[in-house]
Amino acid sequence: MAEKIYLYPLWTRIWHWINAVLFVILIATGISLQYSDPDSPLIPFEPSVSWHNIAGIILIVNYIFFVAGNIRTSNGKYYKLKPKGLGSRLMQQAQYYLFGVFKGQKPPYPENENRKFNPLQKIAYITVMYVATPLVILSGIALLFPEMIINKVFGVSGTLLTALLHMAMGFFLSVFILIHIYFSTFGAKVSSHFKSMIDGYHEKH
Repeated sequence: MAEKIYLYPLWTRIWHWINAVLFVILIATGISLQYSDPDSPLIPFEPSVSWHNIAGIILIVNYIFFVAGNIRTSNGKYYKLKPKGLGSRLMQQAQYYLFGVFKGQKPPYPENENRKFNPLQKIAYITVMYVATPLVILSGIALLFPEMIINKVFGVSGTLLTALLHMAMGFFLSVFILIHIYFSTFGAKVSSHFKSMIDGYHEKH
C-alpha cells in the first residue's frame, strides 16, 4: 500500500475548490465580455457582468480567508522562500520536469511535512497568490468603482491602464491554471494530486 502523508488540511481544500469554481466563472465571463461577438456572445452581456462581479467579490473574501489561514496556521511556512541556492534548485527541478519525469525518475524535491512545494512550484505559487491575484483583485475593484482611478498617467487614460492590467493578470492566471492542471498529473498516479484535494493525503512516489 502506498505511503501517504496528510498535507492538505480541510480549510485549504475548501479554499482551493472555491477558488477553482470562481476562476472558471471569472474566466468564462471575462472572455465573453472581452472577446466574444456582441451579437452572439458566449454568455449574454448582462448576466456576464453580474456573474463576473459577484464571483470577483467572493474571490476577495476567499483571498482574505487564504491569507488569514496562512498567517494563523503552519501552512504559511510553505510560502517562505530561501534565496540561497535557489538558482540550482530551480534548474534541478526544471530538468526533472523536462526529462526526468518521462524517464520514471524520482522527483528531486518530494513533498513531505516540511515541504509541500518544489522550488518551481513555490516561485509560481508565491507569484500567483501574492502578486498576480492581489493585482487582479485591486484592478477589478478599481474598474468596479472607476471614480477611484487616476484620470491620466503620463498622458494615458488611467482607466485604460487599469483595464489592461486586469486583463493581463487574468490572462496570466488563466495560463497558470492550465499549467497547474497539467502538472497535477505528475503524482504517484495521474489521479493522486486530484485525490489529495479531496481527502487531504499526499501519496508518495
